Amino acid sequence: MVLEKTDTLIVGGGQAGIAMSEHLGRAGVPHIVLEKQRTAEAWRSGRWDNLVANGPAWHDRFPGLEFEDCAPDAFVPKDRMARYLVDYAAMIEAPIREGVEVSEATRIPGRGGFLVRTSAGEIEARRIVAATGAFQHPVIPPIVPKSAPVAQLHSFHYKNPDQLPEGAVMVVGAGSSGAQIADELNRAGRKVFLSVGPHDRPPRRYRGRDNVWWLGVLGLWDMAAPAPGTEHVTISVSGARGGQTMDFRRLASEGVTLTGLTSSYEDGVLHFADDLQANIAAGDANYLELLDMADAYVERTGIDLPEEPGARAVHPDPDCLARPISEIYLAAENVTSIIWATGFRQDFGWLKLDAFDEKGAPIHQRGLSVEPDVYFLGLPWQSRRGSSFLWGVWHDARHIADQIEIQRAYQRYEGEAAIVRSAAE
Repeated sequence: MVLEKTDTLIVGGGQAGIAMSEHLGRAGVPHIVLEKQRTAEAWRSGRWDNLVANGPAWHDRFPGLEFEDCAPDAFVPKDRMARYLVDYAAMIEAPIREGVEVSEATRIPGRGGFLVRTSAGEIEARRIVAATGAFQHPVIPPIVPKSAPVAQLHSFHYKNPDQLPEGAVMVVGAGSSGAQIADELNRAGRKVFLSVGPHDRPPRRYRGRDNVWWLGVLGLWDMAAPAPGTEHVTISVSGARGGQTMDFRRLASEGVTLTGLTSSYEDGVLHFADDLQANIAAGDANYLELLDMADAYVERTGIDLPEEPGARAVHPDPDCLARPISEIYLAAENVTSIIWATGFRQDFGWLKLDAFDEKGAPIHQRGLSVEPDVYFLGLPWQSRRGSSFLWGVWHDARHIADQIEIQRAYQRYEGEAAIVRSAAE
């Protein structure tokens, strides 16, 4: 028996679901938000203890609420970010129901709407917004078998150095998470190996402005989504310890051993691709490209920002970069842990609709599904580069809310035959 009905059901109570609720509330659209755990759960219990936002407080927020207890250029700790989202949901009176998991949503035959089965009963919804975000299920590639004599965990489940057994640590993946975790472990006195694949490496700050400011004035946040299958770009940047550029040569000079992309494992030996130098060089080129663009912007606009020639200084190549290693014997190096900072996969298995490609990715245009009355929110590059960020998802939610209002207007029209009179009359 259907317990209740609603116009729009939002699945997911994180930043995407909260942003969607705000815009639907403003438009007067009846809706419910279902969250299988707690509001903003990923910020509460996901990732490591010392995680901070990768953008400063003045930027990484919703337009309607500032961080009054944080300096504008500070990087907000994860617990404070969770509290911010909970406070924001309360401020907009978002109708969030926590601890309610959606198991299945199917189209109701013969008429519009969906039957949604949840852990709290059934709901009939005219439309659905899947706002479960981009980081749903941690992915560990099948390289090292579970039976190998080494502890393995995903970066999502890493908390702090004390969590790991004594010994050296192999960190696979040098995006923001992997690079920051490797840095933290190295500072804690662990011997660390860091596997570096292809990546972008923007400066944290340049000429007195944060990287997010430069991306804004240069129009790079609004870059259109690339071709399907090419959306993911590993970006290495950090807000830790006040924010810093992730310079892999610096990490190596401080004791981290860099390797190429992790390729295979056999009999206690981890093998790496011969691509470390190329990956570092490409990251350097990305870094210098943004500096060049920023300098050109200053010259064109005449804005008064001090020159920063030191930003182009390069640390000497460490030995591990000059002569990359191709393999490590885990036992010989006393590597007792592997942390896989290797990303996430999405899971829309509960949505029983023909709305996905052969890889299970949503087929959509700026969040509007090929299935009528179905919407997606919080996807990487959903409409632009900034779509995965707090402020970016807010703008994507506004677009979807506008489209829902348009569809509601069409659906309210019941039709009236036009009276056509002959010319003779």
